[in-house]
Amino acid sequence: MANAIQINKAEIRTLIPHSGSMCLLDEVTQWDDQSIVCTTHTHRDPANPLRRNGHLSAVHAFEYGAQAAAVHGGLRARAAGATAPPGYLAALRDARLHVARLDDIATPLVICANHLFGDHANTVYKFRVSADDFLIAEGRVTIMQRT
Repeated sequence: MANAIQINKAEIRTLIPHSGSMCLLDEVTQWDDQSIVCTTHTHRDPANPLRRNGHLSAVHAFEYGAQAAAVHGGLRARAAGATAPPGYLAALRDARLHVARLDDIATPLVICANHLFGDHANTVYKFRVSADDFLIAEGRVTIMQRT
C-alpha cells in the first residue's frame, strides 16, 4: 500500500458524515487508490451507540466495513481535489459472520476494504473485519450517491 500513514479519528470525521460516537473507526493505518486498512477499539466501548442490553452483536461488523469504505471514498475524493458526495448503504451482499458478538473480543478490530468498481459515491467494496488474524465478518457493500 502506498500511503502507510496514520489518519486519526478527528481526520476520519472530516471524511464521513458519521459524527460523535457513531464514527466507529479509530484510525486508518494504510490506504491506496484501491484499498484501506482501519483499526478500532470502539467495539469494547460500553458507550458504543450500537450496543443493546450491554452487548454488541456481530451484525454491526457490517457497519464497520461500510464505514471503512466511506472513509476510503473520502480519501480518494480528497486526493483528487474534491469532496466525496454523501452516500447511503444500498446493499449488503455475500455477508458472513464468524462470531456472535463483538464486545467480547479483547483485541482491536482490523477492517480492510477493497474498492471493486464504481466511481464517486456509486461504488462497490469488499470488506473483511478481523482481530488477531481471526476472521470475524466479511461481505460486499454497495454505496449509492444521495440524490
